[in-house]
Amino acid sequence: MSALTSLAKALAVYSMAPQRLTVFRHLYISSTPIVIVPLTLAGETNAPLAAMVGSDRARPNLIVTRQPRERAERLNFAGRLASELLFPIETAAQRTQATSSGPNARVRVVDAPQIWVPNPAGVEFVRTLGRMTRLRQTEGPWAVPKKVRELGIWLTWFAEQAEFADTGALIAATRAVAAVWATGQSDLEDGNLAAQIAWLDPPEGMDVASAVSRAEDPQLCPPAGPATDPTFDRLFLEPALRDLATARTPAAHRAVHQRLTAMLEEQMRPTWELVWTAIGLLADVPEAPRVPKRWEQQRDRFTSFHRYVADGGRPQAKRDNAGRSAHRLAELEQRKAAFEAQRAYDDPLVIADHRLTGEAFSGQVVKVDATRRVPGLRRSVLRPLVLVATGDHIHFDVGQHVYDPARNGQQAVIESVAETEDGWRVALELQNRMGSGQTAKPGSVPALGEDVTYTSVTETFVRRRPWPAREETPWTHGGPAPDSAPAVEDAAEDWS
Repeated sequence: MSALTSLAKALAVYSMAPQRLTVFRHLYISSTPIVIVPLTLAGETNAPLAAMVGSDRARPNLIVTRQPRERAERLNFAGRLASELLFPIETAAQRTQATSSGPNARVRVVDAPQIWVPNPAGVEFVRTLGRMTRLRQTEGPWAVPKKVRELGIWLTWFAEQAEFADTGALIAATRAVAAVWATGQSDLEDGNLAAQIAWLDPPEGMDVASAVSRAEDPQLCPPAGPATDPTFDRLFLEPALRDLATARTPAAHRAVHQRLTAMLEEQMRPTWELVWTAIGLLADVPEAPRVPKRWEQQRDRFTSFHRYVADGGRPQAKRDNAGRSAHRLAELEQRKAAFEAQRAYDDPLVIADHRLTGEAFSGQVVKVDATRRVPGLRRSVLRPLVLVATGDHIHFDVGQHVYDPARNGQQAVIESVAETEDGWRVALELQNRMGSGQTAKPGSVPALGEDVTYTSVTETFVRRRPWPAREETPWTHGGPAPDSAPAVEDAAEDWS
């Protein structure tokens, strides 16, 4: 937890009102999000009990497992969920556009599907359900419908995307809300979506303290899934499942299942409403300038993976080999660093957090030499010198590179740092983004008296050495041994 977040939480406790952590929302929100509220059976590994799913807040679709302890019924549940999810995925994939004109133009989808779940446990539900279904065989013993296997492939992809900091594919509502607002409760308590929304949008006529107390009552606000309330399990769920297992006639089984469905709908509907409330609250926050560009990249990833699946691509392996793990780790690190830099460049409150940690400073330009030139390899080059007066404590060294968020990451080199009676004086030599002419283009050099901010956080990365080709990689690290392929034995693995 950063210093600014800690201060915001303290202020929230003092004022009993949520505090903003960011000026902008750094997450894209689809106009047609897909919401999934899952429930699992307590005491069982990956035993889906029910899922409320859909893109229409007023008309959710409730899927209830007929007998969650039976493996065949779990796969039937997956098949019914596939009917709900694969349709919007295919619909999105059919609407494409060219990224540019000319022979090198690429094609990407107009909009990609975006899935919302109540909390990180919902993301884990998506991951485990994908793991259970993607390696199933569609022919031979233990065969499943093709859509079940395809659902598993897509759920695994969404779960993998959720690991990236800049993702817009699979969103946990509690994390998205916590990225914008600080409440006066702990991070563990923020994991309860009902308690979190009670701070942001308490019921009419109720203060925050009373709303939070109400949200912690499982009878009034059932758990946000996938776990269920133990009291509900003991008093209602277990008797219904027992009656379901002992029903002797189709009519009796149907009656018990209808009773179970009604109970689960009553348990899940409050969480369904909370997720949509969170989406609405976030949609009201202004979108950061770099969000559309990140969503374009997400649409490219969706387009590429859909093409891979449509061409008969294999399901993801049970475990990544060393080579893919290294690639994935590098991408996780790079995208996280880029996302943090983009947030800092877009958002004054985020850059203020970096000032507190010594990764940035703000001040006023007290002297500027916009025409300064220094000797280059062939001729003198333009290198303006800017002197900044700041009250921030400077933690940077002479020769270190810093960047100006207001000028799209313009690079500067610290020439000198001097402490004065009223603060610090930092001399900076500007390096780029000034045009190619003999003089700097207008606005590319800070003006005298202008307030500026510089930070060591950057979107620019040093190019890594290229990854070796697969045939040059040892078999211990992923090649030349063949990729993992589904086998009949995979379907026989014990998942319960």
